[in-house]
Amino acid sequence: MRSALKSCVLLQCCVVLLCSVVLVAQEAPAGSAKKRSSGVTAQDVRELRQALAAQQQQIQQMQEEMRRRDELLQQMQQALAQAQTNASTAQEKAAAAQSLATEQGESVSKMQGDLADVKLNQTNAAETTQVEQKRVARVEDTLGRFRFSGDVRVRYENFFQDGVQTRNRERIRLRFGFLGKLNEDFSAGIFLATGAWSNGAPSFTDPVSTNETLTGFFERKAVGFDRGWITFNPQNHKWLELTGGKWAYTWIRTPMTFDSDLNPEGFSEKASFNLNHSVFKKVTFQAMQILFNEANSSSFPGFDDSYAAGFAFNTRLQLGKRVTMTPSFSLLDWHNEDVIAQAASPATPLVGSAATRVINANAMTNATRNCGAVAVPNPECRAGGAAHREFVSKFKYADFILDTNIKTPWARWPIRLLGEYEKNLDAVNESPTASGKQDSAYWLEASIGQTRNKNDFQFGYSFGHMEQDAFLSQFGDSDFRAETNVVQHRLYANWKVRNNTILSYTLFVGRTLDCRLQNAAKPSAVTCDASTPGNLDPWLKRMQFDVVYSF
Repeated sequence: MRSALKSCVLLQCCVVLLCSVVLVAQEAPAGSAKKRSSGVTAQDVRELRQALAAQQQQIQQMQEEMRRRDELLQQMQQALAQAQTNASTAQEKAAAAQSLATEQGESVSKMQGDLADVKLNQTNAAETTQVEQKRVARVEDTLGRFRFSGDVRVRYENFFQDGVQTRNRERIRLRFGFLGKLNEDFSAGIFLATGAWSNGAPSFTDPVSTNETLTGFFERKAVGFDRGWITFNPQNHKWLELTGGKWAYTWIRTPMTFDSDLNPEGFSEKASFNLNHSVFKKVTFQAMQILFNEANSSSFPGFDDSYAAGFAFNTRLQLGKRVTMTPSFSLLDWHNEDVIAQAASPATPLVGSAATRVINANAMTNATRNCGAVAVPNPECRAGGAAHREFVSKFKYADFILDTNIKTPWARWPIRLLGEYEKNLDAVNESPTASGKQDSAYWLEASIGQTRNKNDFQFGYSFGHMEQDAFLSQFGDSDFRAETNVVQHRLYANWKVRNNTILSYTLFVGRTLDCRLQNAAKPSAVTCDASTPGNLDPWLKRMQFDVVYSF
């Protein structure tokens, strides 16, 4: 290519030289032209010029082609150099990869051995894990059948009564326990609670209180078993419920006859049936046997085993969409209850016994009499022998309660109305000063609101009128002015500040019905006689401020 280019350049030079000669000849004088006219013509010159121009264009094209080829050659040389470099690098990497492959082969062999060991360990671990999982599952299944619950209550309260020193005290109540299903047919529960103080010492002989007063120079507070029971509720006969032990109330009652902190002991049998009726929705029949003292010669000689037996009936009525009524009736017959009168007061001790009080419950306000080993025997006494105290009346509770719940257009403000009438069918006159038979009591209560959700409010008022021998004073509400022979007002307000915390205020205002009766509650400065009108006991005002945390 380059030789062809040189030939073209040489030819171009000859052509240029020839053209120059022709042009000189053309520019010579006319005379001279005539002499040379027979040689080169103008046509020849034009052809030569055209050939020269074409040759120059071809030369330029050939130069451009040479330049492109030079650039391509240079690029190919650079690519070749880069390829040689890459080949060298690849060769080095291949050598390194071969070395690494050799090392990895050795590592793979070692890893295969290790993997076999790991698989063996995993197999052993899996078997162990399965065993542990089965154990954990059994534990979870056991724990899942139980539900823990409890509460803590902190209380400040005070007492105001004319002629009596004002009293202020702080108290605490702790309760904790669990409920659980032992299997498909049996359930059980165990609960602990704080005790109470008696004669300056912690004691569990108070069945109607779980409060501990913050006193005693910072000593530890007493805690004991409050409830423990087993219930049989077969899945094939869900209408049946049999309970034994120390349990919460299984029949409908109010604090008037039984304090809310008291838990009966014995047995309960209940049969409940749902009814497919527009008004009668459910009916329940129940029997109960309450055991409260086993007779033995070392404690109460001359007394037999003591118990209360009875039955209860209730039904639920639905009146329209808003009103639900639950009427109930219970009959509870107490047997050999005179042991309670003896245990509740040390005034007449057993022969050879110290004047001790066995039951540190409410003050005795029922009518009693001293019997046995006295100078003048009382012909009305039911038992002789050793000195003891008896109730004047026997006790057989006939209790009717009507509980009505009304839904209002405001879901957080339901209304509850409750009325109770209780009569002791075995009561007798206590003395000529008694105004009537002293055998009846009634309780009225009204409330609005609830304490189910956060920021719920509830306000309520209740009124009670309890005659002296309407029921056993030892087991009634311990917050009343007295348990029997009393008229009692109660005003309360509750606020659920959190889902598990309630603030409450309660005001009790009460006074003795007839302070002339035996064992009437009254200040020591108040004296009554046959000519003195009753109701001389000043009003006792008792306020309680509570914070209750439940879990």
